Amino acid sequence: MSMALKQVFNKDRTFRPKRKFEPGTQRFELHKKAQASLNAGLDLKQAVQLPHGENLNDWVAVHVVDFFNRINLIYGTISDSCTDQTCPVMSGGPRYEYRWQDEHKYKKPTALSAPKYMSLLMDWIEVQINNENIFPTNVGTPFPKCFMQVAKKILSRLFRVFVHVYIHHFDRVSQMGAEAHVNTCYKHFYYFVTEFNLTDHKELEPLKEMTARMCH
Repeated sequence: MSMALKQVFNKDRTFRPKRKFEPGTQRFELHKKAQASLNAGLDLKQAVQLPHGENLNDWVAVHVVDFFNRINLIYGTISDSCTDQTCPVMSGGPRYEYRWQDEHKYKKPTALSAPKYMSLLMDWIEVQINNENIFPTNVGTPFPKCFMQVAKKILSRLFRVFVHVYIHHFDRVSQMGAEAHVNTCYKHFYYFVTEFNLTDHKELEPLKEMTARMCH
């Protein structure tokens, strides 16, 4: 990675603080295993496969947190050009608009600007991954029945960040020379969610043509 890019992807530019795995935990070891596969230049399709003898929930939990950290970082780098004025609607081109809904303030799907949507999204994901009842950190604590459902929702919503960045801010990504980094992160994400069927095909539609060129 070039020096300029290293400056772009430094911790000060993150949209949210990174969530880390505690050393010595099983999750930390799995995280290291996942990183080692990537660093070894393993084919991304192979790198996402569940390692022999590992628990699928653990593997998904590690990747959800990792993707949150990395996508958070990608959005952080272009967030200065994603404002209420430039992006009054959270969208992926004219055909796709994303509305925000949660259990608190926005009980019905509500149209918001992209930065407002992103802020609520990252806050919401942080709450989920820091909730011990959903993402238990202690070895031996079972995952709840709803875990996979929550993981799917997080990943589907994170996919929308890629959609918005690729369709509305890719010129900024190119300007910073960060295409290769963003493309690798996207491919890794895409292979992971399709390997374990974690995102509805309908959600993947906005980037279908680009994905076909990049990943097949």
